[in-house]
Parts: sequence; C-alpha cells; structure tokens
Amino acid sequence: MSTSASLQRPDPTSDTTPFFSDDNEAEGSGEPGAGPSQRREVEEPASGVSSMRSVFTVIVLCFINLLNYMDRFTVAGVLPDIEQYFGINDGKSGLLQTVFICSYMFLAPVFGYLGDRYNRKVIMSVGIGFWSAVTLASSYMAREYFWLLLLTRGLVGVGEASYSTIAPTIIADLYVKERRTQMLSVFYFAIPVGSGLGYIVGSKVDDIAGDWHWALRVTPALGLVAVVLLLFVVKEPKRGAIEARPEHTLQRTSWLGDMKALCRNPSFVLSTFGFTAVAFVTGSLALWAPAFLFRAAVFTGERPPCVKGPCDTSDSLYFGIITVVSGILGVASGAEVSRRLRLRTPRADPLVCALGLLLSAPFLYLAIVFAQASPIATYVFIFLGETFLSMNWAIVADILLYVVVPTRRATAEAFQIVLSHLLGDAGSPYLIGVVSDSLKQTDSYLWQFRSLQLSLLTCSFVAVGGGAFFLATALFIEKDRQRATNYTPSDDEPIVVPKSGRSARVPVSNVLI
Repeated sequence: MSTSASLQRPDPTSDTTPFFSDDNEAEGSGEPGAGPSQRREVEEPASGVSSMRSVFTVIVLCFINLLNYMDRFTVAGVLPDIEQYFGINDGKSGLLQTVFICSYMFLAPVFGYLGDRYNRKVIMSVGIGFWSAVTLASSYMAREYFWLLLLTRGLVGVGEASYSTIAPTIIADLYVKERRTQMLSVFYFAIPVGSGLGYIVGSKVDDIAGDWHWALRVTPALGLVAVVLLLFVVKEPKRGAIEARPEHTLQRTSWLGDMKALCRNPSFVLSTFGFTAVAFVTGSLALWAPAFLFRAAVFTGERPPCVKGPCDTSDSLYFGIITVVSGILGVASGAEVSRRLRLRTPRADPLVCALGLLLSAPFLYLAIVFAQASPIATYVFIFLGETFLSMNWAIVADILLYVVVPTRRATAEAFQIVLSHLLGDAGSPYLIGVVSDSLKQTDSYLWQFRSLQLSLLTCSFVAVGGGAFFLATALFIEKDRQRATNYTPSDDEPIVVPKSGRSARVPVSNVLI
C-alpha cells in the first residue's frame, strides 16, 4: 500500500516537460488499442524530424552562423576608417571587439540554461531579431558618440549568445557518429567563411559608399531573412532521442549539478582550455591583422597613410579572401584527417587539434616577422597559419558533444564559450592594443608598425600552449567518451515514473521497494 501511494505522490517541484516546446511529447504506444497516429509515430525518425528536413535545418543554421561571423568581423574590415573617424588609439580600438565578446560570453550561460530546458527555436529567433536591430542601430553613430558605438557592439553579443550556444545541440539531436561530424563540419565552415566575408563585404561596401557606416547595414537585412527561415524551416528535434535515449529517459539535473559533472570531465575541461588558445589567437588576428598589414605597407612606403577617410581597405579584402579559403581548407582537412586517423586510434580528435595548433604557431610567427620585408611571403605564411588553426573548429565541437550527455550539452556549450572567451578573445584584442600603445616610443609610422608587430608575436606562443592542452586531452578522451555513452543516473538522482501519459520525475527516496 505504501508503495503504490508513494508512486502516486510525485515531487511537486519536479521538472516536467518544459513549456514553449514543440517536441513530440507522446510516450509511445506499446499499449493495446493504439491508434493509427500512434503507429505512424513509431515509424518516424527517432529525432522526430525527417531526413530531408534535417538537411534543410543544418543549411539554415549554417547560413545564420555565417551571418553571425560576417557581422562580428565587418568592424575589423573597416577599422582604419573607424580609428580615423573617432580619433581613437589602439587600446580603444581593441575595446570594440572586447565589449562584444564580454557581453557574448557572460550571457552564454543564461542561454545555455534556457536551451537545455525550453524551445530552442524560439530562443534563437528572438535573439537573432534583437541582434539585427542593434547592429542596424550601431551604424548611425556620430563622431562624438564612440561610447554609444561600444554599447551597441556589446548588445550585439546578446543575440549571438542566444544562437551560438544552442545551434550545435540541435545538430547533435539530428545526427550521430560520422554523420554528425560531417554536419558539424558544414556548420563550422561558416566561421572562417563568414569571418572572411565580413572583411570583404565591409571593405567593398566602404569603398563603394565612401562611408564605413554602410558596411554595418548589410547583415541586419539578412538577419530578418534568417529569422523567417528559422521559424518556418527548422523543427525542434527531440533531445537525445537519436542516440536511442529518448528525452523522457534522461534526467535533467540542477544547473549546479550539471556544472559539477562538467568540471569532473577532464576531456571537456582540457579541450576547453585548448580551444581558449584558439580563441585568443583568432581574436587577436581577426581585429588586428588587416590594420597590421596596412601599417606595414605605410611603413615600407607602398601605401599613403590614412589622414582623411575613406582609408585604403585593400588589406582587409585580401585578408578576408585568405580567411575564407584557408578556413574551408582547414575545417575540411581537419575533419578528414580526424576521420582517417580514427581508424587507427580513438584519440584522433584531440591529436589532430594539437597538430593544427602546433603547426600554426611557426607560420604565424614568420608572417609577423616578414611583414616589412616581403608582403607576398607574409600573405603565404598567414594563409598556412590560418589553415592549420582552422583544423580545430568542427573537431572541438564534436569532442564536446560526445563526452557530454544530451541534457547538459547547451550548458556545456555555454561554459566553453565563457571560459574560452574570458581567457581568449574577450581580452586579447584589447591586450594587444594596450601592449602596442605601451611599446610605442614615438608616434611615427615606424613605431605604429613596430609596436603592433611585437605585441602580435604573443599569438605564436599561446598557440603552442593550446597544443599542449589538446595533447593532455588525448590521455582522457577514451574514458570520458565511454562514460557519456553509457551514462545512467546515479542513485541520488530522480527517476521517471509514468503519470497520466507523461513522464514525471520522483526522487528515489520517495519510492519504497
């Protein structure tokens, strides 16, 4: 009697199926008398999304990711114009990227928490709409309102955090194993391609319009298209169902419990530190490489200095093209090398990430050193360095998804975003700018170039450190992947009992055996 009474008394505080969810909530229909609709449900893909719609979903998510990175690096593409327009130094220029990254990383845990519990499509749609509106507003700043430009760039991080934290978890709920790696590679192609297009679009629109403000008005219009596609094409998949563990058999623990579990996961923690080095290097180069190349050309006499806008943005155009091509080659080669190496060792993913960082370091060093001697050699070394650096993008995301259980993935994405940006590209653009200002002995063209050159050399040493973290990840990756694959709730976690056709969570202590 006590047993049946206990089973009927679920914990009133238990977390039932979240509102704002379009997941299919039916429990299945092994019961006699199941209707035709229930029988058809069994024939649906485990994720609840057809294979064709899954492909379209990845395409839409990739398009939005491309827009995210286009917007992020359009500012870097017209940075010389912005510096001249507002009359700011290197330190303040670095703040443009830093305030955006700080907003982005501090809000990522909020959206990670929401993304593990509520409808991900709705969250992303609202965030992208907000991001587009704020980006458009930032294109109307007058000379005396540089602080307002900083504020709007910070608010752009709200929208991007709502998307970047959640989108990979949707792909993870649509595909598994090799197919997931392939789709993540497609998704992360958008990072280098979008970044490069940001430089290209920014520089060309600036040249055509003769005003850098117009460069910031391209992505907001495309952002509205992205919201429409997201609402009408993307369908929310069932969390974890594709991995033969439907959502109602996986227990959501508290946020604190999730964080404790993630901190006890060495593969996740070490790969996050390795990715932090990637973020530091890419963040520094993304903002400062075009300006550095422009200063090198001014120092060698190849280009006139920028006294009155619009400035010569050809270096941004060239750097953008290099970023697109090297990014495509890097992401594709990283995924392919990892796929082939997995046939020989289960530690392939972290080893490929380590190889990419360790190989990028000397080429980036040579690119910075050769800047005043040979522009062609500089571009070649930048191309090689960025290609090896881009090998990490899709693989790091894949590592996170297979060493973390489905109900913690958005939280894990958020944690990785916070840590990698906090210690990586949140501070690196500003740090490079401050170090550059401190090294200047005079305000001559020589020292404008030389001080920035010396400060950028830091990137090579950080890349080596990141490679070491990925080598350490390889020591734990097999054990952590197996633990996530065979995950079962511990005795002190709630179990699921059926109640009125739904799953209700009841603490173990309430069930008498």
